[in-house]
Amino acid sequence: MRKKIPLPTFILWLSPLVIVFTILSSILYGAKDIGWSTVWGAFFHFDSGNVDHQIVMYSRLPRVIGAILIGAFLAISGAIMQGMTRNYLASPSIMGVSDGSVLAITFCMIFIPNASSLDMIIYSLIGSAIAVGIVFGFASLLPNGMSPVRMAIIGTIIGTFLSSISAAMATYYQVSQNISFWYNARLHQMDPNLIKLAFPFALVGVAMALFISRSVTILSLGNEISVSLGQRTVLIKVVATTSVVILTGISVALAGNIGFVGLIIPHITRFLVGFDYRWIIPCSGVLGAIFLALSDIFSRFLNYPFETPIGVVTALIGVPFFLYLIRKRGGLKHA
Repeated sequence: MRKKIPLPTFILWLSPLVIVFTILSSILYGAKDIGWSTVWGAFFHFDSGNVDHQIVMYSRLPRVIGAILIGAFLAISGAIMQGMTRNYLASPSIMGVSDGSVLAITFCMIFIPNASSLDMIIYSLIGSAIAVGIVFGFASLLPNGMSPVRMAIIGTIIGTFLSSISAAMATYYQVSQNISFWYNARLHQMDPNLIKLAFPFALVGVAMALFISRSVTILSLGNEISVSLGQRTVLIKVVATTSVVILTGISVALAGNIGFVGLIIPHITRFLVGFDYRWIIPCSGVLGAIFLALSDIFSRFLNYPFETPIGVVTALIGVPFFLYLIRKRGGLKHA
């Protein structure tokens, strides 16, 4: 009798084919459709004088690669946050982490106008770390502050506050035009050089996430159970938080603030593969990559021939999903 392949394994095996299909679709279709022969020529016989070749190599290819990486990073961050806090509503966008990165980048653009791309990444990471510290600090001080709904409210309030400071600073110092990229998450302005610079940081963040995946599974059972099993909970939380800070900070530095990916994808993944974070984290990464890349393709046709901001597309799916979670599981912690 033929042995059935476990669903998590099937997802990971199938994902490379789906990602390749998504990359090709993203390159082929947009405001201007580009034929297979042109794409082939751009890859293997690049002509700098050919406008279509330039669109493929300098616009659409970096765009889809960026979408895949960001989708994976945000989904992994959301999975870690939900497992670590046992909170179904946790995600980088809802907990204010992304807004902290935007504030730090705004600060960098105003006071260090000649900052390099690497400086932008580092400031974005610092902003993520500060936001995480503020949100968890407030949550720990308030009665029942770690409950899912209260923590989501705290994160939303802190995120809105940080975002407001960013907007006020950008307006006062007249850099709103420059900083608008990070508010509106324009994937079509993806910088290939920034992707190259961010890649080593991303490898560290993903490696940390995979390394602690088994520990996050135990942590998701509750702090008391984790301690009774001999787990060093403080160390695991520090490593998990560092991974979230790195992956979220990189995502914001690459394309700005994109919401709801880190909320939606971990739930879908958990439904498909169960509650073992050794599977949830890698599967969330591949599903998040595919989700954001497909959302980007959809954004090009939602109001054709004009592009819809990617944040609008993710919000169309994410807001109803968020409200559903509040209604169904808002008072329950992640089991």
